[in-house]
Amino acid sequence: MRTIYLLGGAGSIGRQTLDIISRYPDQFELKGISLGSQHETNHEILNAHHVPLVCLRKEEDLHYYQSHFPNTKFVFGDQGLLTIATEKTKGLLINALSGSSGLHPTVEAIKSGHDIALANKETLVMAGDFINDLIKTYKVNLYPIDSEHSALWQIMRGEVQESIQKLVITASGGSFRNLTRDELKHVTKEDALKHPNWSMGAKITVDSATMMNKGLEVIEAHHLFHLPYTKIETILHKESIVHGLIYFCDGTVKASMSLSDMRIPIQYALFYPERKPYPSELTLTNLSFQPMDYERYPLLKLAYNVGQEGGLLPTVMNAANEAAVHLFLKGHIDFLTIEDIVIDTVNAFQNIMNPTIDDIIQTDQAIQSAVAKKYEKR
Repeated sequence: MRTIYLLGGAGSIGRQTLDIISRYPDQFELKGISLGSQHETNHEILNAHHVPLVCLRKEEDLHYYQSHFPNTKFVFGDQGLLTIATEKTKGLLINALSGSSGLHPTVEAIKSGHDIALANKETLVMAGDFINDLIKTYKVNLYPIDSEHSALWQIMRGEVQESIQKLVITASGGSFRNLTRDELKHVTKEDALKHPNWSMGAKITVDSATMMNKGLEVIEAHHLFHLPYTKIETILHKESIVHGLIYFCDGTVKASMSLSDMRIPIQYALFYPERKPYPSELTLTNLSFQPMDYERYPLLKLAYNVGQEGGLLPTVMNAANEAAVHLFLKGHIDFLTIEDIVIDTVNAFQNIMNPTIDDIIQTDQAIQSAVAKKYEKR
């Protein structure tokens, strides 16, 4: 039986992870979980899973939950996430948090000897080199959960890295893939959250529409697979059936295909290197591929540039985007202003190379605060 710690248990990835754990109760022991702000969802999870350690969002909720679940220890906030991440019993920490809040717990979990199943892109975007050094130092495993990175990871099994010509990450194009840039001036939050293929959280769904999500994935792939950005390509694939491809030096191309269901890569990470049955079968249909248009998706081009430059710029880009998406979801800015904020913030920043983890965390907080302060009054 494997010990599991789950951060972001009430989100989309978290709920699907819990679904898999529920189907294999004799193989996993859930010993820690962080929840969200929806009481109904939290109650549902806590009634279904008797978890000894639970992290809440707010301190003021501690008394309420402790009175309803007296046999559970409750902690809260960022420090509560670290409490779970540093539990002494070694296990697998699944990081399904959204945004930069996932970085610090990942660092401390690695230092505590836990293996990591990572759905939090921001961890590697902000501190990929640092995380890779920690993984080597503490001799733990890192398993990607993103559908694209899981696909590439599976294709690479048994292959020699030197034979790889390039990686290809596919992109659906998001909610507005059939709109011109002129038409994007009038889209709403409700429009942005209607992804054609996937059911995801609000932030990642907006990132998919701006293609920032794919930009984060490019940087993540660079750190996961240790390949230069010149060997990482992105293409449009509206069907979301092919999640990743690898071109090899001998002219062979291998692709990984599956249904658009995040339970598939989650399950692969949980049981690696085994495979477990999945209840539905993929029926192949016509598949289409288009080259990426960087003028249509300027944030993707920015991500390539930022990734290649390195230093603190990936943190700055991610922080500006996180704050801008939050502003958009709150109705403070329109959709295209997300791009303006991210690009302007990156261009105005004086980069610092070889930042420490404290530099990264402090810069992330400063950028998010500055963007919020500038635009929330509008």
